[in-house]
Amino acid sequence: MNDTAPTPGERDRLLKEAIALRGAGRREEARERLVSLAARLPGDAEVAYQTAWAHDVLGLETDAVPYYETALAGTGLTADDRRGALLGLGSTYRTLGRYEDAVRVLEPAAAEFPEDGALRAFLAMALYNTGRHHDSVRLLLALLAATSDDPSVRAYRTAIEHYAGDLDAIG
Repeated sequence: MNDTAPTPGERDRLLKEAIALRGAGRREEARERLVSLAARLPGDAEVAYQTAWAHDVLGLETDAVPYYETALAGTGLTADDRRGALLGLGSTYRTLGRYEDAVRVLEPAAAEFPEDGALRAFLAMALYNTGRHHDSVRLLLALLAATSDDPSVRAYRTAIEHYAGDLDAIG
């Protein structure tokens, strides 16, 4: 194993190869290569994000967390990768039973990326897990009203949005 930092071109090639391996279903091999690359580039946010993702797809959530945290602490992630890292870390915290941490990550992430329904859905689950049931249902109803293609939901969209804003409203 080479412990020296790769050149920028080598870094890009190695990262691309590992991502291709993951895409081809060779997930463990991809994970091993990414762990090696992350060790050589400990501050590289993109490498850390891809390494976290490689752990997550293998069900290695505990091992994914420090890589997600490194990715989000660094710079250089595209907006889409930042969104993915926030979703990955928040949902991973939730999977591990770290519900308050999940809310701490997902709440500002949903505000930063309001168009992302997945962030709001995972936030709703984490809110539920923390006992914030009212906030969870409110968020899910708003998401349903905004995104459903079901004609019967669309027909009652205004009412659903109204009650999402005030679940205790009468009339």
